[in-house]
Amino acid sequence: MTLPPAASLHDPAESVYNRWQQLNQWLSAHQALWRPAPFTNPQPDWTVQYRDLAGDIEGLSDSACEYFDDHPDQLAERLSGFLPSLGERQSLVTLPAMTDQQETVAASTLPETRATDMPGRKRLQAGAFTAAVQPLAHPVLDWCCGKGHLARTLAAQCPAPVTGLEWDDALVMDGNRLARHFNDDVTLRRQDVMAPDLTVSESIHGVALHACGDLHRRLIHKASEHGAARLSFSPCCYHLTTTADYQPMSDRVKECSDVLALNRSELRLAVQETVTAPARVRAETVRISGWRLGFDGLQRVLRGVDDYLPVPSHPARLAGEDFEAFCRWAAEKRGVALPAGIDFHHWQRFGERRLSQVRRHDLVRHLFRRPLELWMVLDYVLYLEERGYGVRVGTFCDRQLTPRNILVDAVRACGSPPVRRNHP
Repeated sequence: MTLPPAASLHDPAESVYNRWQQLNQWLSAHQALWRPAPFTNPQPDWTVQYRDLAGDIEGLSDSACEYFDDHPDQLAERLSGFLPSLGERQSLVTLPAMTDQQETVAASTLPETRATDMPGRKRLQAGAFTAAVQPLAHPVLDWCCGKGHLARTLAAQCPAPVTGLEWDDALVMDGNRLARHFNDDVTLRRQDVMAPDLTVSESIHGVALHACGDLHRRLIHKASEHGAARLSFSPCCYHLTTTADYQPMSDRVKECSDVLALNRSELRLAVQETVTAPARVRAETVRISGWRLGFDGLQRVLRGVDDYLPVPSHPARLAGEDFEAFCRWAAEKRGVALPAGIDFHHWQRFGERRLSQVRRHDLVRHLFRRPLELWMVLDYVLYLEERGYGVRVGTFCDRQLTPRNILVDAVRACGSPPVRRNHP
């Protein structure tokens, strides 16, 4: 099988480990900017340490905020005038496109007439992923395949059969029904991919489009342990893990004396982007966020404790009610007594003002989403290289289609034996 040339991370002479080290050092040097969460901390220390930068951010209009949140490279360039090291961000996160041939992408995307039950955005994502991993030569194993949208897209371009693994019986039944209807060479099987006795064949090409957290890490472990011929995956939701902190995979990363320690909340930062959310969802998120901040201000006064008080996810019905109803629900959940005579309008306005401040402070924190994501992805790449795989890494689509657009494509070197180790 002849693959496209290995995609350079940035400089042809630069090793993956050197890039990871640069990211690790840069993220470590800027921890004060991304570790504090403005939502829970009204005045992060960096706003005092970098007063001019904070003043510039806080003075942005709403439209400028929206623009810079969607264009972090331009924001980093602007803020580098106050903190020059932020200007290094773009070179650290730049990745090559895995395919720039729109004809290939179009030809690899299922036509709408064959994309039954497949949301439009998912159809395009699956097509772009398929285009980026061609040519296909091995039997494909679609990990956590859902209803088999990616499996069916790959099958149209693959000379070998495609198998999908999915734990949800209903999705397996629906997916197999669709495959039979369209005569696709696809078979979905019910399988818990976290089962300890799961094995994979050395001959397969394991794929995963947006498998979350421990699920994609399990694929990396299992595929490399059993010497899978090829592995192509786009990771997502790094924070969905059973461990409290990120557990490095690569031996070299584990041995690094100054490796970052990331908790689950900081892992979540890497995927906090809403470029694909509908306007209605964005508007509801803004409204509820303001309510949460309004209640936060109120509870600090009532309790006499100047600390954030976490509130659980709200029931859907509250989205159609008002701020007072939200406060009464939140107070009951957290055991906060609400005295008579509360000026709920005042605290709602307080929350709206806080949200405006949070939105601006979060712009700075959001500059570190992609660097944190790439820091983890390069750990995966190093792990696979250590186990005898040649690895390409790049983007398979534009971030407007999905911000989780990183693709890792690993091919086991000829004659390289599988590395059998015990993994969770």
